[in-house]
Amino acid sequence: MNELEMKEKMEKLDRIIENHRDQQGGLMPVLHETQELFGYIPEEAQKRISKELNIPMAEIYGVATFYSRFTLKPRGEHTIGVCLGTACYVKNAQLVFERLQKELKVKPGGTTADNKFTLEATRCLGCCGLAPVMMIGEDVYGKLVPDDIPDILKKYQ
Repeated sequence: MNELEMKEKMEKLDRIIENHRDQQGGLMPVLHETQELFGYIPEEAQKRISKELNIPMAEIYGVATFYSRFTLKPRGEHTIGVCLGTACYVKNAQLVFERLQKELKVKPGGTTADNKFTLEATRCLGCCGLAPVMMIGEDVYGKLVPDDIPDILKKYQ
């Protein structure tokens, strides 16, 4: 993000903060809208929220790290969640997960260099009958084998 884009987003952040300044429990909607704006909650935004809402940085950080919906790191355009719950694990989900790491050249929790994908290990996705399962965004892929991965990823390139 260049300097002009950051300046514009910080101005939008100021409007978000102003819209929730006097609202009881306003921190949650501010953090939610901040993440929508930036794609994550950058440190510069946390500092601005802290200053403008008079909330300690430690509290903002605590809320942002407690709720899994929030992230403090930039995420990829597509989030891949591989279920490693019991049903998927016993059906070799770990092999699928390892193949994704190899194909994407990224570690669990990481984002590809081109910001296209973020890879996460998840627990039960509620599709145990399709084990092993992964989701890319809202798309569900089941009964996976490692060799399925390259063709699936091509759909999102």
